[in-house]
Amino acid sequence: MAWLLRDGEVLAALEVVETVGARSRGLLGRDGVEGAMLLKPARSVHTIGMRFPIDVAFCDRELTVIDTVTMSRHRVGRPRLRARSVLEAEAGAFDRWGLRVGDQLEIKGEP
Repeated sequence: MAWLLRDGEVLAALEVVETVGARSRGLLGRDGVEGAMLLKPARSVHTIGMRFPIDVAFCDRELTVIDTVTMSRHRVGRPRLRARSVLEAEAGAFDRWGLRVGDQLEIKGEP
């Protein structure tokens, strides 16, 4: 299992998704998510067919957060051209974690 960290602090358990099929599936068909999911590579996401709203963080190549949004169900997000990966969590998670634009994230453990 992998962990999502910021400044050495564990924010959440992390599922890293890197294959085309797994990225396409993402959180579809789930009733929720424990922790977070990192899609890479990715520049945009959608919530069409999702069962719950999500927090989305767009990250650059070094996993620095360049933008965050909360997306309700059945929406298509606009791509962020500088993004190389996208972090997804249940809506409200980023507020609980204090996740903000400019945060430097880190992955520890096996993805």
